[in-house]
Amino acid sequence: MIATLANLIADPKKRDLALTAGGMLALLAGRKMTAVSLVARGLSGLETTWRATHPEFNGSFAERWAWSESFYESTHQHPTNRLLHVIGIPIIVGGTVGLLAAKPFRPAWAVSAGAFAFGWGLNFVGHGVYEKAAPAFADDPLGFIAGPAWDLKQLRKKLA
Repeated sequence: MIATLANLIADPKKRDLALTAGGMLALLAGRKMTAVSLVARGLSGLETTWRATHPEFNGSFAERWAWSESFYESTHQHPTNRLLHVIGIPIIVGGTVGLLAAKPFRPAWAVSAGAFAFGWGLNFVGHGVYEKAAPAFADDPLGFIAGPAWDLKQLRKKLA
């Protein structure tokens, strides 16, 4: 069924972004396995597209990670956007854990859903109002993981 829906969008990048976003919405709808499947399929497709558009890259995972962190940093230059990410991303991660761990539509799940949506809201405000650019994972799917790691590094630097 996912493949049938995915084939409705011809452009691979748009399709894979839609699958990733659909996975996040499925998580908010209490459909955990569907969510994981959609996000995995979307990010895998985005990585395939990334590699096709970057044929010059033929490095190790460590080099790919370094490239992704550098790209993430370059797409997060505005100080307010960075602050909103340092606040929003841990909220998203906590909300995601709660949505995956709690039974759907129970109090703990509802709190997690609220946190997840609020964290994403902060990030979208950061990009739309301050950075005026799409989230990094739209152009680099590894940014979905490297971004939070980069934000955590920035938070640790500020606290140290």
